[in-house]
Amino acid sequence: QLQASGGGLVQAGGSLRLSCAASGSTRSIFALRWYRQAPGEQRDLVAAITSGGNTHYKDSVKGRFTISRDNAKNTVYLQMNSLKPEDTAVYYCNAGYIFGTTIADSWGQGTLVTVSS
Repeated sequence: QLQASGGGLVQAGGSLRLSCAASGSTRSIFALRWYRQAPGEQRDLVAAITSGGNTHYKDSVKGRFTISRDNAKNTVYLQMNSLKPEDTAVYYCNAGYIFGTTIADSWGQGTLVTVSS
């Protein structure tokens, strides 16, 4: 139900934009998130945006990454600027759903971002 794209290889200082298209129960989505996981490390939240447009960022990406959503396309984006080698990771999109009193989430497939120094 989540299809991510946009990863690739970029030099330090460069930019990439990740996209994640949601399908299915999109009206039940209350938050869209991007996580990342570097080799040997845990999966960490990078950025999140609520249905109301509130955003949250991991401290290390503040000022460099911007999360946004296009409700008409049911798509969330992650614009990544001033990329650093430490941003290298597999990036995953995640959607939080609410069905009545039940909360669930869904994961997209990862997309690899490699930043060369």
